[in-house]
Amino acid sequence: MPFLLILIIPIVLFFFAGVRILRPTHRGLIERLGKYAGYAAPGFNWVFPFISKMYQVNVTEQMVDAQKQEIITIDNLNAHVDAQVYFRIRPDEESVKNSQYNVNNIEYQIVNLARTTLRNIIGTLTLKSCNSERARINKDLMTTLEAETRHWGIDIVRTELKEIDPPKDVQETMNKIVKAENEKMAAIDFASAIETQADGQKRAEIKKAEGIKQAQILDAEGKAEALRLVNEAAEKYFIGNAQLLRKIEAVEKTLQNNAKIVLPANSELINIIGDMTGTSIPPIIRASKENK
Repeated sequence: MPFLLILIIPIVLFFFAGVRILRPTHRGLIERLGKYAGYAAPGFNWVFPFISKMYQVNVTEQMVDAQKQEIITIDNLNAHVDAQVYFRIRPDEESVKNSQYNVNNIEYQIVNLARTTLRNIIGTLTLKSCNSERARINKDLMTTLEAETRHWGIDIVRTELKEIDPPKDVQETMNKIVKAENEKMAAIDFASAIETQADGQKRAEIKKAEGIKQAQILDAEGKAEALRLVNEAAEKYFIGNAQLLRKIEAVEKTLQNNAKIVLPANSELINIIGDMTGTSIPPIIRASKENK
């Protein structure tokens, strides 16, 4: 029994010495005596202790900082540029092998490749276009990295241009330019508002003048209509009275200067005057005659 126990204990220890547990975020490369011996998936794995060794590889998305550097733009200005690169190792066996055997230090290589690519891209642009064409710079950087790392077993997920800082004096000048542009736009907007207000006032005055004009026209038409009615009344009622007045004036002239009138017998003076003026005897006089 003690002999059996002595035999079992080393076997158990040997077994547990070769146990390797992989998380879902990792894959394993097994090497035996310095040669590739197999691929390890997540979960339980066993390697021959002291002879085989497992190297764990992270296959999740990772980020590396390209580190800030000073780049001279095409307009001879120094820009401080920083970028970030996101990548992941493909989880299949061949890609995991390539990420370990085709490149010495994958993160270090990506950083230096990104820095070199940024210098090449930004060196062909002006400082102003660098800030306005960030999407283009990111796209060109990603395209170059994908082409250069196609044998590394990785995917370049995305690249982000973190910052592009011009020199301090240039930044101050740019700020003044932006401020001047903003003030210019504000002045244009204010002038447009004043012009719109003046145009509104002008239209209001025109409407007011048109209203006054229309009122005057209506007033003149009213007065003209009143004059027309007065003239019609005058023509209708005044002409006859004027004729009577003329006849009375004629009788008056006849009787002045002690003129003598021969009256027929049995005639009354009022009737004679009525005949001379061409007027009829007033009703009151007629009534008085009948009463007599």
